[in-house]
Amino acid sequence: MFFTYLRRELRRRRKAALVVASGLALGIALVIVVNSVSSGMNQAQDKVLQSLYGLGTDVTVTKAAAAPKSGETGRPRFEFGAKDDGEEQSSDRVMVQGFQTLASSTVTKVAGQKGVADSVGGLSLQVMKVNGQFKRGQFKQDQSGGATRQGGSGGSGGQPQGRVEGGGASFDVNSYSVYGTDVAKQGLGPLTSSKVTKGRTFKTSETDAKVAVADASYAKEKKLALGDSVKIKGVKYKVIGIATPDSGDAAANLYVPLKQAQTLADAKSKITTVYVKATDSQQISAVKATIQKNISGTTVTTSADLADTVSGSLSTASNLASNVGKWLSIAVLVAAFLVAGLLTSSAVSRRVREFGTLKALGWKSGRVTRQVIGEAVVNGLVGGALGIAVGLAGAYAVTAISPTLTAQLGSGAGGGARGIGGGMGMGGPGVRQSAGKTLDIALSAPVSATTITLAVGLAVAGGLIAGAFGGWRASRLRPADALRRVE
Repeated sequence: MFFTYLRRELRRRRKAALVVASGLALGIALVIVVNSVSSGMNQAQDKVLQSLYGLGTDVTVTKAAAAPKSGETGRPRFEFGAKDDGEEQSSDRVMVQGFQTLASSTVTKVAGQKGVADSVGGLSLQVMKVNGQFKRGQFKQDQSGGATRQGGSGGSGGQPQGRVEGGGASFDVNSYSVYGTDVAKQGLGPLTSSKVTKGRTFKTSETDAKVAVADASYAKEKKLALGDSVKIKGVKYKVIGIATPDSGDAAANLYVPLKQAQTLADAKSKITTVYVKATDSQQISAVKATIQKNISGTTVTTSADLADTVSGSLSTASNLASNVGKWLSIAVLVAAFLVAGLLTSSAVSRRVREFGTLKALGWKSGRVTRQVIGEAVVNGLVGGALGIAVGLAGAYAVTAISPTLTAQLGSGAGGGARGIGGGMGMGGPGVRQSAGKTLDIALSAPVSATTITLAVGLAVAGGLIAGAFGGWRASRLRPADALRRVE
């Protein structure tokens, strides 16, 4: 009897039911779109952080670079022997990138902290190579770069590249970044933000092998192929792989085993960065606090710290989606529930004669109330179905259009120093802070099963709220109301 009566009444009042369902559908559709866009924003931000930070890394531990001592410029110095005029000469400088070094034992200390699942160390280096012809006598530094004959002094700021002529000399200046990776733990750190598309990555047995993985863009620029050799500070390294970053720029131009990087920089048992994976993503803040407390003198940075510094249209859109979108969704839902309740209550008032007659025939108030609530819940489910359809269409439209958002990492993130030349700052080579460098991210709006479940729950809730309004009104009807309505 319940379902028969329900079907008949819904069929009779299709227009009223559609009005109630449409109101709920609007609110539910808006929730789906806002949630899916917010999810897309989070995915876009994750892509940015992966390209800046290193996939799978929750925390980085570094030590800020010390300020230059009095009288020091902090620029590299190059020495050239006294050779005949016009003879080709070259000089390399391998420098630690942007930070003070930490003892390799810091990795073990960090690994022993509560909440740390795994940790690995890395060494970020900058190589500057000057190659050219010099005349006898002291070569005076110019603004393009610097080099000196033996006994002189000179340096280079920034990241000079290309051919420089002046002061009686002509020379090439080349600067590139090298990252020393622990080949036994390649699941953490900057190299994981790139995929080896040619050749292979390091073997665990190559802890001190003279092999290298080259970034795809750098390999293309320098015309490097698998099997070729690159020379760093006079040491030849065989290119065994070409790595392409998942998004954005690569963490470094070349990757070599950690021991080799330490040898090149004369930094035995030293690292610049510890990359940390937490046991629980919800406890990252606690892990950060623990490391800061127990390992003094270090700068501890989380992906959340970086996320706070991401600017550009991605940040603006994310704020709008999470703040304005959230409150707009709530406002529309409240309005939709209220309107559905008032419309249902009004519909019950117009059915006084009907319900009064049913009570006169022996229907209890509870039975009438259940009938009204049943109709309202069905209206809510219909509204939910419409809302889900409209919401999915809206999310699909956003994904199809794929508006492009830009993101840039602020230079002051976590107070870290920016490395010279490489544009890599706080957190090691996985955290690049290139001034003016932006990443373009295509926005998508993925709809998760959780969002659909939320939509169904809202539909049922809307129907129950509307049914509560109508049921309350129906419960107050008496058989005499039907007689008064007839009169």
